[in-house]
Amino acid sequence: MMRQLKNPKLYLMILLDAVCFASALYAAYLVRFEMSVAPYYQKQFLRLCLWLVPLQSLTFWAFGLYRGMWRYTSSDDVIRLIQAVVTSTLAAIAVVLYANRFMGYSRSVFVLQGVFSFLFAGGVRLAIRWGYTRWGHVAARERGGHAGGSPGKRKSPRRVLVVGAGSAGEKLVREIQDNPGLSYRIVGFVDDDHQKWGRRLHGIPVLGGVHDLSHIAQKKRIDEIFLAVPSASGDAMRRITQACEESGIPYKTLPGIGQLMTGQVSVEALRKVNYEDLLGRPPVKLETETIRAVLEAKRVLVTGAGGSIGSELCRQIVRFDPSELILLDASEANLFRMETELAHEAKRCPTAGYLGRVQDRVLMEEIFRRHRPQIVFHAAACKHVPFMERYPWEAVYNNVLGSRVVMEAAVGFGVERFVLVSTDKAVRPANVMGASKRAAELLMQSLQGNGTRFMAVRFGNVVGSSGSVVPLFRRQIERGGPVTVTHPDATRYFMTIPEAAQLILQAAAMGRGGEIFILKMGTAVRIADMARDLIRLSGKEPDRDVRIVFTGLREGEKLTEELITDGEDVVPTPHDEIMVLRCNGIDPAELHRSLAGQLEALCRAAETHDREGIIRALRRMVPEYDPGRGFRHGS
Repeated sequence: MMRQLKNPKLYLMILLDAVCFASALYAAYLVRFEMSVAPYYQKQFLRLCLWLVPLQSLTFWAFGLYRGMWRYTSSDDVIRLIQAVVTSTLAAIAVVLYANRFMGYSRSVFVLQGVFSFLFAGGVRLAIRWGYTRWGHVAARERGGHAGGSPGKRKSPRRVLVVGAGSAGEKLVREIQDNPGLSYRIVGFVDDDHQKWGRRLHGIPVLGGVHDLSHIAQKKRIDEIFLAVPSASGDAMRRITQACEESGIPYKTLPGIGQLMTGQVSVEALRKVNYEDLLGRPPVKLETETIRAVLEAKRVLVTGAGGSIGSELCRQIVRFDPSELILLDASEANLFRMETELAHEAKRCPTAGYLGRVQDRVLMEEIFRRHRPQIVFHAAACKHVPFMERYPWEAVYNNVLGSRVVMEAAVGFGVERFVLVSTDKAVRPANVMGASKRAAELLMQSLQGNGTRFMAVRFGNVVGSSGSVVPLFRRQIERGGPVTVTHPDATRYFMTIPEAAQLILQAAAMGRGGEIFILKMGTAVRIADMARDLIRLSGKEPDRDVRIVFTGLREGEKLTEELITDGEDVVPTPHDEIMVLRCNGIDPAELHRSLAGQLEALCRAAETHDREGIIRALRRMVPEYDPGRGFRHGS
């Protein structure tokens, strides 16, 4: 309140309103007495001004009409203005009625004064808003003209045609008009509702339908098209994008109308693709209440911290205020990027970065000895299926031997919780990568009971990660195609990077030891359908603008993926969207003894780059591993 009273603009606003109130009263007398006010009523006017103007000013103050900024006058301000005028008018009538029962006063003067007060005060506010907007656009044009060029040259705003004269289109136009920094000029609308043709929205005409878009765009010299039809059906959107393509003019899609109306996004967020559009289900929001109790004030180690999953994991971990976050990655560039990001965005949490590989036992023991991590998230892995078929020894080094080194260090240095990041390809694996991750799961289960709670998290493909098909599809679409899909019937489970990271954190909070957690992934998504959706979201038409070519399953790939393998039972958890798998009849000590000899044979084969020897050793460790299943059965 005191700060507002020190603002000199406040008194200017009150003075302007006072002039409006007095002018409104005199205008009421002029109208009532047909433009000829007798001296008696002129004196009455002056007497009324002495108390009526302060009364109205106090009423406007009570209704908060001096707390807002007139340059942003909105419909809410208009409603408050009406309320204040009605209240002050009724109060004035009550005063005169009480004082002399309207003897010598005209009742219509007070009614007219209220009407004129609303018109004059509202007009001043609208004029100020219009002036600021107009001045802002002129200033923006001046800045655009002087940036990097001579003062005499001005950059013209881009001429825009909006598809959709509905709520989203109205919001789009209003934001562009109110934001002079956006160098756009809305020329017109097109809409399939013929009843809107020829009408105007914020002074901008509806020029016709979508069928006439190309002709309108050419006639009006359009530079860009904005699609403001977020609720359009798939067929309607395909027809609209086809019309845009035929016009040869670049176009963008407006975000969802709910996001616009709640102000979550603005016009500057016109998007091309949202990965969540490709999931085939709503993104899962996992509970985080129990995670803080596990991570807060703890020392946390993340291996593979610079990768797609590891980096998102780090971003989410720092939200729960660990006492220290230790990063390990084999990529110099990834580690530098992540350290730099955390240094700027997570200043409260001390971090320590290490460049190295998880199979380096000396380095791992040094890290564990120096930092004594209490929780370990093991996300470091080789995960590219065709590469691991070509270089299986790398899968052994990273996914099996490296995991063993980290797990044994965790046991040796008394880590409280250890979470292994696994994959759905570990279920009845048909490739080296999946078999190596299943071997890591078995190692994890064999070490359970040694003081550290071991658990694994198994999920499908992560949309937008470095190993996902989506970045490849996007690059192919940007080049004009073709988009390469392995098989028309290939299906995969998909989740977003934040979902994957949250599932890992949830497992750390919920695990008691020995479990494998999986997310309820819904229905598997057909890769060919995902490719078509991505092409449409990019504003093109599949098989017309961008071809889809089927290349056949690559070595080691399966037609479909699974989340549960033989001998695993699903057990409910407190979270509706998470399932936990418990393996029946597994004795950790017996499993550890049986794996010891198999690991030696696997290590010898990897050291000599003996591909067949590695596959034989993996098949002994993982009996369900069948290298030919993907090709023979397509499953």
